[in-house]
Amino acid sequence: MARILVTGAAGFIGSHTSHRLLDRGDEVVGLDNLNDYYSVRLKQDRLARLTAKKGFTFEQLDLADEPGMKALFAKYKFHKVINLAAQAGVRYSLQNPQAYVSSNLVGFVNILEGCRHNGVEHLTYASSSSVYGANTTMPFSIHDNVDHPLSLYAASKKANELMAHTYSHLFKLPTTGLRFFTVYGPWGRPDMALFLFTKAILEGRPIDVFNHGKMRRDFTYVDDIVEGVIRTSDHTAQPNPNWTGADPDPGTGGGPYRVYNIGNNEPVELMYLIETLEKCLGMTAVKNMLPMQPGDVPATYANVDDLINDVGFKPATPIEVGIERFVKWYREYHQV
Repeated sequence: MARILVTGAAGFIGSHTSHRLLDRGDEVVGLDNLNDYYSVRLKQDRLARLTAKKGFTFEQLDLADEPGMKALFAKYKFHKVINLAAQAGVRYSLQNPQAYVSSNLVGFVNILEGCRHNGVEHLTYASSSSVYGANTTMPFSIHDNVDHPLSLYAASKKANELMAHTYSHLFKLPTTGLRFFTVYGPWGRPDMALFLFTKAILEGRPIDVFNHGKMRRDFTYVDDIVEGVIRTSDHTAQPNPNWTGADPDPGTGGGPYRVYNIGNNEPVELMYLIETLEKCLGMTAVKNMLPMQPGDVPATYANVDDLINDVGFKPATPIEVGIERFVKWYREYHQV
């Protein structure tokens, strides 16, 4: 049994991860600032399910609160940290860049410092498929260079990987970054396409379909993401003995540093997602076809070979199954 800090515990992936850890007998301290980027009620409802479980403690705290974070780490002496708190969203980063600096940069330094000074065995943290930015070689590989982000959100996630690398190098802190590919499922985020589409269709409103529906995404079901998070957390990052500065591999390091993709390894066109959703709802969507949005990329596709080789896991939930489960949850939760 380990004592694990899960940040963003009232969030979509954080709450699912906390449940899985508690179910196997770990002690979880869940941190969240419960900000109003989206429905606070949804966050509180996720939290209520967690606080009903044995072994869960909640701390309402902002990652950017340096004294608060120092006190938290000193109080609990965590064995491991899973950092899933972040200011999320590509489009919102165009309107409110400061939120990303505060949470994703300042907050992440406070996480790294807490781990460094309190003997944390392994830091696992959320990165994002958005770091691939202007890359067009498919599928995206962790061994590709990712120096061309297309949004501040993507840049902040790339910065997290760089910051983690320095702590792995300087202080031998084992760190593993996980590049999530378009996560969806029950208790999902209301700013994500599937949630927005479902709400609009049920309310009889048109849906905005960007890039005229030609967008392709490696949609990944939340249970697969959680499985990947926990398996990598259990698999403490090790140095790559073959790493060399003459031919530097971006996905590993000379210190205990690792990066993995967690994606379904099967890109789906946005129009197919909509068709599947229409079938599950038994309704047809009115589609408002629009051009690409600033900061968006036309396609994402994860190479997950390293995840398979190192931790023996490959996401495999078909989109049809995942959407059906989401719709069932949505109808129950919203009583539609």
